Amino acid sequence: MRLDKYLKVSRVVKRRTVAQTLCLGGHVKKNGRTAKPAAKVEIGDVIQVNFGARTVSLRVVKLEQNAGKQAAGEMYEIISENAVAR
Repeated sequence: MRLDKYLKVSRVVKRRTVAQTLCLGGHVKKNGRTAKPAAKVEIGDVIQVNFGARTVSLRVVKLEQNAGKQAAGEMYEIISENAVAR
């Protein structure tokens, strides 16, 4: 599954276009490397997303083409969530 679609289906990001913008801006890393929107996501991958002052690291647990609200939360486990003090 594409990275941008995974971020949208898992509800880490609200819209796929926002996920694409984050990836193209270098704000998303997959397994420690900057990732493009079309990067392939597999179970066990570690994804890090920088939302301005907040960084979220998560591990891919499940892949679904479509997911409801509850199923979306089961697609990943949060490894860490950090906020940068300003």
